[in-house]
Amino acid sequence: MVERSQKEVWRITPWLVILLLLGNFLMMAFDAKQVTSGQRVIRVWAQTVADFVQSPVTSITAGVTNYFSSIANLRSAQSENDVLKEDIQRLQVELQESKDLTAENERLRGLLDLKQEGRYKTLFARIIGRDPSVWFDSSIVNRGSMNGVKLNMPVATKDGLVGRITAVSPLTAQVDLITRDKSGVGGVVGEISGSNALGVVVGSSKSDLVEMRYVPGSIEVQAGQAVYTSGQDGIFPPGLKIGDIVEVVSGSATTPHKIFIRPSARIDSMQEVAILLYEPPDQYEFEQQIPNAANDAKKRQR
Repeated sequence: MVERSQKEVWRITPWLVILLLLGNFLMMAFDAKQVTSGQRVIRVWAQTVADFVQSPVTSITAGVTNYFSSIANLRSAQSENDVLKEDIQRLQVELQESKDLTAENERLRGLLDLKQEGRYKTLFARIIGRDPSVWFDSSIVNRGSMNGVKLNMPVATKDGLVGRITAVSPLTAQVDLITRDKSGVGGVVGEISGSNALGVVVGSSKSDLVEMRYVPGSIEVQAGQAVYTSGQDGIFPPGLKIGDIVEVVSGSATTPHKIFIRPSARIDSMQEVAILLYEPPDQYEFEQQIPNAANDAKKRQR
């Protein structure tokens, strides 16, 4: 056994005292309890130190977890958004189809009314082609000679006159519209039996209007008056509405009026039409119905 000198003992004595005090303090701290909760103080301190270390780790872990959860939720939301877009597009298509069917039913109902109210047999037809050139103003319908269609038969809608048949095949026919510059429809301003304002309706340089020519300048004509077929052209029956006057360039006793008419039939947007199975009678019968100076002279001669 190594003996230590008194001097060495005094030298290490303070350190021993410090170690004893520290051990006593640790034992006291370990055994110490909080008055309020009864928990050991050292456990509280240990939890505090652990929380100081654990909080950043937990925050980082939660952030990473939330990041990947956000990506997963974003993908799920994107998939749901795609499904919703498809549903919206499908509903829009169904809604448009419903509107189209409603509009078609209204047009067909109008043609049916025309057939029931008219004095002539009618044949329903659908527009299947339009002339892309602005110089011809014609359309193709899905009825032909096999359906009884013949040249020069009038074509109309419930709103008014459209044109006449100018070419026929077994299954289709061509319709020259009244907007064509060579259409030549006999027209009368106002009622046939009480008007002397007779003329010829042809296409004009204005795409949405037709022009009525050869109306004597001495006859009063005003914007807003309706124009009907007179039947004197030997093609169209009398009484079909052509349109309404929108502009009158007044003539004189020696100069005819220049009259512009907006067609009552929606020629640009029509999809179904009615072909009138009409064959005009002898011209003499129409001359008896139309009051004008020439007819009056003929009557006086008889």
